[in-house]
Amino acid sequence: MSTDVISISYQTLVSSPSSLQTSIEEAFGSHPQALGIILVKDLPHVYPIYRERLLKLAYKFAHLDENIREKYADPESIYSYGWSHGKEIMNGRPDTLKGSYYANPVVDVPNVDPVVKAEYRPFYGDNVWPDKDETSIEGFEEAFKVLGSFVFGVGCQLAAACQPFVSKYLTDTTLSLPELISTSQTTKARLLHYFPPEEDSPITEDEPIDSWCGFHKDNSLLTGLCSAIFLREEIGKEPVAVPSPSPTSGLYIRTRGGDLTKVSIPPGCLAFQTGEALELVTDGKLRATPHCVRVGQTQGGSKISRETFALFMQPDTHQRISESDTFGSFSKKVLEEHYEARIM
Repeated sequence: MSTDVISISYQTLVSSPSSLQTSIEEAFGSHPQALGIILVKDLPHVYPIYRERLLKLAYKFAHLDENIREKYADPESIYSYGWSHGKEIMNGRPDTLKGSYYANPVVDVPNVDPVVKAEYRPFYGDNVWPDKDETSIEGFEEAFKVLGSFVFGVGCQLAAACQPFVSKYLTDTTLSLPELISTSQTTKARLLHYFPPEEDSPITEDEPIDSWCGFHKDNSLLTGLCSAIFLREEIGKEPVAVPSPSPTSGLYIRTRGGDLTKVSIPPGCLAFQTGEALELVTDGKLRATPHCVRVGQTQGGSKISRETFALFMQPDTHQRISESDTFGSFSKKVLEEHYEARIM
């Protein structure tokens, strides 16, 4: 089923955040109908420009020759910076359905103790950027940082607006959600290209609900999400933006009550959903949002990809988030589940 997502105005978020408490509780609370996601609408007019520019570059990067793409992979960070394709384990097998480009859009080189940096390389690595003159993706680094910084700024404002609500559930009442996010050097963005289904593997009505991206939870405090764009490949031409190829394509989440629902993010909006770090610092009272992505049926022969962008806003690795774990120790366990290489 499809359920309306709670939305708030950016202008209200900036000018009167205290007036948003009811909306925040309806979106992020623990009642069965809560979706664990909220939309921010009425964003500054520059946002659609930033979004379209970077998402089209995601398509172009994914269409570079493989040997060029792999120049920008970083195996030493367990592929947590730069390009990653087929390295993550999803649904028990290597995930070749999407390619990702990871970077911290707000901190290029983390300023942390060298020992900590070495121990937590997947979280405190240096960004890996394409050469500035790499053909067809000129401006990639700038576009990534501009959109990422924009989403981060809105996310910090939302975190501040959420603090009165979240503080009621924190196991450590001295914690500040906006401070944990704004001062962290582990912020990570993921630019995603979902490859079109193979022509010899047509999508049928009974395809799994998580056919493009398996069910999972983010390990962040909050995750910012852009609305996806769908691009149809045109041989010898620029890709063409098209509507969603199927009414069943897109993002699905489970409500707090366990119901499966399809969520649509309008192009001019940002969405923010709760992650496992928030669930842990509230001892399970504010739960992470389980979600997945479905391909949906497409017309035979149509090569339509999905491009999107996610920003994971999370604390530094030393931050204790439960009795047994810091964010660093918890996140290492998550990485070990999704990558064959063991995290030291």
